[in-house]
Amino acid sequence: MASVRSTAKPSARERLLAAANELFYAEGVQSVGIDRVIEHAGVAKASLYNTFGGKEQLVRAYLDTRHAATADRITRAVAERDTPREQMLAVFESQGRQFDRPDYHGCAFIRAGAEASPGGLVQEAADAFRSWMRELFTRLATEAGATDPEILGRQLQLLYDGAGISALMDHAPTVAAATHAAATTLIAAATGASAEA
Repeated sequence: MASVRSTAKPSARERLLAAANELFYAEGVQSVGIDRVIEHAGVAKASLYNTFGGKEQLVRAYLDTRHAATADRITRAVAERDTPREQMLAVFESQGRQFDRPDYHGCAFIRAGAEASPGGLVQEAADAFRSWMRELFTRLATEAGATDPEILGRQLQLLYDGAGISALMDHAPTVAAATHAAATTLIAAATGASAEA
């Protein structure tokens, strides 16, 4: 039996989010004007305002979509591992695979957050993602038996942030391996386990 292929055109919301994702991630949220997003999405200006209300709300929706996709990717990588130590390292392995992508432009949340007005929707979205990452690392550090899970969680988040920035700015193929080695050492020191374990 032949399958029925959907010929439904993506909604204005879907097209706006796809255009925002492509343009904001590649060029930055401040340098891309709303008219470019509307033109790239092939929708009327009224569609943007009826769907999102304005640019800040569109940027927030773009970041929320990236948060969901990144969280899904990392959660799947963590679920493939058996121990909390391996799961923490899986986060860095998942991140490292992104560095090889030709469309890698760094961390969308750090970039957008750096350009955002304090207390606005964009800053809230960036903070929400960073809180999620820190909570994930802290939970896994607790499960791994770290003497101070919150400290290890913050250290691993700093390493994650630094790796993303370094991969973007240095274009060095060794960033992922160096990050993995540093994470292994931090985890071993915090849990009293051998770095080879």
